[in-house]
Amino acid sequence: MRLTDELITTDIAAYLTRQEEKSLLRFITCGSVDDGKSTLIGRLLYDSKMIFEDQLAALEADSRKMGTQGENIDFALLVDGLAAEREQGITIDVAYRFFSTDKRKFIVADTPGHEQYTRNMATGASTADLAILLVDARKGIITQTRRHAFIVTLLGIRKLVLAVNKMDLVDWDPEVFDAIDAEFYNFSHQLAGDLEIQAIPLSALNGDNMLLPSEQMKWYNGPTLLQHLESVSLDPKHRTEPFRLPVQWVNRPDSEFRGFSGTITSGAVKVGDRIRSMPSARESEVTRIVTYDGDLPEASAGQAVTLTLADEIDTSRGDILACATASPEVSDQFQAHILWMSEADMLPGRRYLMRIGTQTVTATINAPKYRIDVNDMQHRPARTLGLNDIGVCTLSLEQPIAYDPFTAARKTGSFILLDRNTNDTIGMGLIDFGLRRADNIHWQTLDISRDDLADLKSQRPAVLWFTGISGSGKSTIANALQRRLHSVGKHTFLMDGDNVRHGLNRDLGFTDADRVENIRRVSEVAKLMSDAGLITIVSFISPFEAERQMARRLMQAGEFVEIFIDTPLAVAEGRDVKGLYRKARAGEILNFTGINSPYEPPAFPEIRIDTTRTDIDAAAGQILDWLSEKGFLDR
Repeated sequence: MRLTDELITTDIAAYLTRQEEKSLLRFITCGSVDDGKSTLIGRLLYDSKMIFEDQLAALEADSRKMGTQGENIDFALLVDGLAAEREQGITIDVAYRFFSTDKRKFIVADTPGHEQYTRNMATGASTADLAILLVDARKGIITQTRRHAFIVTLLGIRKLVLAVNKMDLVDWDPEVFDAIDAEFYNFSHQLAGDLEIQAIPLSALNGDNMLLPSEQMKWYNGPTLLQHLESVSLDPKHRTEPFRLPVQWVNRPDSEFRGFSGTITSGAVKVGDRIRSMPSARESEVTRIVTYDGDLPEASAGQAVTLTLADEIDTSRGDILACATASPEVSDQFQAHILWMSEADMLPGRRYLMRIGTQTVTATINAPKYRIDVNDMQHRPARTLGLNDIGVCTLSLEQPIAYDPFTAARKTGSFILLDRNTNDTIGMGLIDFGLRRADNIHWQTLDISRDDLADLKSQRPAVLWFTGISGSGKSTIANALQRRLHSVGKHTFLMDGDNVRHGLNRDLGFTDADRVENIRRVSEVAKLMSDAGLITIVSFISPFEAERQMARRLMQAGEFVEIFIDTPLAVAEGRDVKGLYRKARAGEILNFTGINSPYEPPAFPEIRIDTTRTDIDAAAGQILDWLSEKGFLDR
């Protein structure tokens, strides 16, 4: 009995050793809706004997219940786990599955084909070594095929399988396969170089050319899908990339220990290596590599570790520990390829959150240099990016960060964009390079300070930001306030929305993107006037809360005064001095605030004026009294 137990233990140990020695291939399946991605993965799991008996019984029962394949097994149900996926027959979320053969281990990501869920497809592709692009033999290469091919190659995947599925529905016709293969081959020349493409005709549902060669397609002499997956060479770029560890937290359980914890994203590190903390550029030497299971002499990409250093250097969450001889760059301005993932268009000039590694910073996206047409890879002019658009933009950050170009290190060269209010992921980006002007432009020291200029005028600088819908009375009250301030000897300037559009902003229209840029420019000018010691009166509809908050953050603390001219839409429309509401109702003016473009009222303005109860002079007096009470009129 003891001998039998020993043999079993030996067999288990040998099996585990063989499993550890197998290489791991991560791959993604992508394509359009109903091309058969989930069916292909389900068939791979079934043919590779990776389904337990109870799972097979449940699959057979579910197949009969759903009735999509008659009496046959519906392999797609193995990976379409969400109720909505089964009801609609589509993939929505990314589903990861592990399976293994005698030659290799695999992790496959089944990703959505619907345009609405392209962002999920990009998520699955971000960690893949190979991409299977499924094409319905009846439809051929379509826009979604080209989009997915471009995205996966943009994300650094260089090994592609063009899986021409549902060959049974075109009578196994080799001419259909050859035409699709040739069309994709011609298209691939416009993608990134050094691609390895294997085209395979198959029927995932019937198993043809999945595990074994198809009897129906003897004209095809290439490998089956599984043969190719087992034999394709791996290119572990993270091993050749330089050492990078984005610091997740500073581990200091007591006064005797201080380490820097995080997951190594690329390269390797050994005890005794010289490292550099970026962006501070301080160097030190690794003294320990600490893990839950004990200290290690060396660690590599994918391992979560804590490094202790020989010197006390200033490093915190978001910084990057890197190889001292190949450290990342530092900048606050970049050019990047951006995939926009939100149904709401990107608004150039608006501030978003950018998360790169373990750091989150505020980023402003400038107008795209161009949008890339996925059908022919041509560069098209664009003022903004919409859902699933891919474009090249420059970004400006509130602070410098450490980064790598994406081609040098994937993890520290890519980022996601978040909406500041909802925290929703709205885009992803791949850094091309830092902008040279970020290193060459510096703040000039001036002898006369903003305080000196304000003292000369005997007043505190302020930006009085009037906001409200058209016809609310903003400009009229702002004009009355400026007269009152001028009469008591205060130095002011009034920036009116209509007046500014005759000059500084004459190139802007009234789309959401143009409105954001309108306010961004005005905010920067108002800041300069505030620096000059002026009381600056700004009278703009400024419909979006995000841009008003952006303007507030530009100013010194306490200098931004939001004045909400609160007028009901019916009252403002009844005034209609300029006839704009009438034209908007008739469809002659598009994007008119309050009619076919939104207005977001301030939640907590410093001053609120109800124009249904307060006349012009009283409103100006109310604002003047508030400024006097807060000390803006004396210095």
